[in-house]
Amino acid sequence: MRPLTPTARAAPATPATAQVDLAAARRVAVDAAESAGALLRARMQGPMEVRLKDDAGDVVTDLDMAAESLIVRRLRAAYPGHRIIAEESGLLEASGEPDGNGARPPVWLVDPLDGTNNIAIGMPVYAVGLALCAGSVPVLGVVHDPVSGRTWSAIRGEGARSPSGTALLLGGTQRPGRLENPVLAWTQGHRVGPGDPVASPMRSMLEAHSRRLLQLWAPLVAWVMLARGDIDGIVGYRPEIVDLPAGALLAAEAGAELRGLDGSSYEASIDRSPDELSFVAARPEHLDRLLGIVRMEAPRLSL
Repeated sequence: MRPLTPTARAAPATPATAQVDLAAARRVAVDAAESAGALLRARMQGPMEVRLKDDAGDVVTDLDMAAESLIVRRLRAAYPGHRIIAEESGLLEASGEPDGNGARPPVWLVDPLDGTNNIAIGMPVYAVGLALCAGSVPVLGVVHDPVSGRTWSAIRGEGARSPSGTALLLGGTQRPGRLENPVLAWTQGHRVGPGDPVASPMRSMLEAHSRRLLQLWAPLVAWVMLARGDIDGIVGYRPEIVDLPAGALLAAEAGAELRGLDGSSYEASIDRSPDELSFVAARPEHLDRLLGIVRMEAPRLSL
């Protein structure tokens, strides 16, 4: 995904989104995310049902389900002809009539509670994320932080927007020593085990060459931190697709650069395999160094 700025030329409309007003879609998505965030915040202190979701140890709560149901209802009401891929429900086909142009309808990705494992142990680090994709490419991303009540969003080719509505640009003066010792975040998919032959040594290498390596269990929170300039980069290994496009688009539109682990061009496309979605994302001045750290393990790991 190439870095874009608010003044960059917008990407051409595809058949799947030619009839979608992305500004209006942003309003719908922001409203849905913030409503879900209010629900989560209000119910966070009450009793919570937590259960295992799969054999990889991931968990789901009744809060995930309630927030997802709210968001899906809002999207269905506004866009009955769109598909939805939701974290807990999976693929929900369009309920309206096809548009007749032969293109796949747009698809929404919904992560109603990114950070479930955190809130299950009482750690309030979580977010709500929505993305709209044209075909397989994200064109709209929204990330809401229920703890602070703030929301960030981006439209492809039109830049990222801060909670105040102003342009979100990754700039400013670097803190002393950060170029040599960056603050990084690590994220990996739920099915990546503790003894994974790629993840374990790469994570150790990153930790050895950074001032701090955050492992937040909430990738959307890390993406917002990168877009704001709070951290210098993120490395993701076999990430989950449902939360990736919203965060990646937000960071790219704010000015971050994204690459594959081998330095190749990168697009957070929803039709790629988990292996193909592994990435390095960073402030432009940190990208080469971060790729260099990753490549220290590349010959042995065949990246």
